[in-house]
Amino acid sequence: MSKFLIVGLGNIGEAYENTRHNVGFQILDELARKNECLWESKKLAYHTKIKKKGKQFILIKPTTFMNRSGKAVRYWALKENIPLENLLILTDELHLPFGTIRIKTKGSPAGHNGLKDIESQLNTPNYSRLRFGIGQEQKAFDQVKFVLDKWEAEEQKTLPKRIERCCEAVLSFGLQGVQNTMNQFNGT
Repeated sequence: MSKFLIVGLGNIGEAYENTRHNVGFQILDELARKNECLWESKKLAYHTKIKKKGKQFILIKPTTFMNRSGKAVRYWALKENIPLENLLILTDELHLPFGTIRIKTKGSPAGHNGLKDIESQLNTPNYSRLRFGIGQEQKAFDQVKFVLDKWEAEEQKTLPKRIERCCEAVLSFGLQGVQNTMNQFNGT
């Protein structure tokens, strides 16, 4: 059975719930809910599994906080013997319009501290990531405050549909491969 490690990035704790920076957690929470999976607190992460068409999706939400996510990613990738090509990181992206999906098989962290730590722990930038556009105000603003703020009322109206689309992309990643997934979901 092929195994895939799907990592949603975010910060634990009520203060961070429903914030832009926690969209990785939100995507995995919806995927787990739809598949009637329960989260367990395990080493360095909340953990659950989904089986689909002979594939196993290991979902984790690191409990190490965003900037130290790499430790949890490295631990679970090694523990579950997951090759890099079967790793997918779900994260927010400040430089994409709200709700836009961008899947890449490698790249720079682009200033994202969670991705910087993952790259450092894995010793490579060659891992897949699904970036969820959180948009950005056009005027000068405090980026840290923006990503840690709760979703705006207008965003909350369309957020469930966008998260659903991300859930479809996650399953496609394991069932159809990264290239087909990129062709089908990028920019949507």
